[in-house]
Amino acid sequence: MPQQVLIVDDTEINLILFGALVKKLEDCQAHVFSKPREALEWVTENVPDLVIVDYMMPELDGLEFIRLVRELPGRKLVPILMITANDQKQIRYRALDLGANDFLTKPIDKIEFLARTRNMLSLNQARKHMADHASWLSGEVRKATREIVSRERETVFRLSRAAEYRDPETGAHILRMAHYSMLIARELGLSEEDQQLLLEAAPLHDIGKVGIADKVLLKPGRLTPEEFEVMKQHAMFGYELLRGSSSKLLQAGAEIAKGHHEKFDGTGYPDGIKGEDIPIFSRIVAVADVFDALTSERPYKKAWEVEEAVDFLNNGAGTHFDPACVKAFLNAWDDVDRVRCQYQEDQHIGTDL
Repeated sequence: MPQQVLIVDDTEINLILFGALVKKLEDCQAHVFSKPREALEWVTENVPDLVIVDYMMPELDGLEFIRLVRELPGRKLVPILMITANDQKQIRYRALDLGANDFLTKPIDKIEFLARTRNMLSLNQARKHMADHASWLSGEVRKATREIVSRERETVFRLSRAAEYRDPETGAHILRMAHYSMLIARELGLSEEDQQLLLEAAPLHDIGKVGIADKVLLKPGRLTPEEFEVMKQHAMFGYELLRGSSSKLLQAGAEIAKGHHEKFDGTGYPDGIKGEDIPIFSRIVAVADVFDALTSERPYKKAWEVEEAVDFLNNGAGTHFDPACVKAFLNAWDDVDRVRCQYQEDQHIGTDL
């Protein structure tokens, strides 16, 4: 496609001359206007590769024309060559402020005209090529980033499933509690970015159980105080496994693994912190994880009725759980129920995060 050169001058002979000179340039098409407002209408609908505009024009001078062109969307980088007289330095200064790129001095020298227009067109072509290349690179980076994120999500999910082979939890449990966590975050007004991060990091909450001995982890009955102390170590095991990563996802997972057994009144573990000193992701996951654990059947227990589990959350609000997280969970009840139905124990579970 030929390069488009817009020429605006109220003198007919100048338009004829400039148009003829532009035709001498390779692969260029001239659009000439003697009325600046008609030229402005044209440039509103078309993006020229170069604008050549005279300063002295009735109705709309060159300065105002430049200002109006620069205000149009996508026209800030269009090269503008302004035609002025030798003694119009103040006009030139003003034109530069408004966005003019270069000047031609009256009377116009044909060789200078061709050289300046050719140079400005070449620079504009180089700029557009660089912009196209940058856009292509940006697209490639986004594509690569999506692939990396996808692989990271799959790795995290498979890592979180590793504990499943040593603990009677299921992939469905992991997905349910992760989606419950995202719903709570949504109701609390967390950003969409944080909601997505929590959805992807929550499945790592119990990864530390890979470090717990089978005789404790798989014990069907109630744990002794000594055994429970061993079991509690999984919070720090998970934290130590995940901490220090450059991945924002694994950083969040480390925080959740360590803090999801802390209690709002400070009686939890491993640090016994309370209230808002407990990271918000950990407070959220505590509600989501306990609710799903209560309402899920395990080899060592029957599933609780939903109403019983809701009562447990309400009764524990302010002691075990952050009251705001419990309220947020219940406020999202329709979506909670949808998640419960969507991810059933007997369904094939993929990496649906």
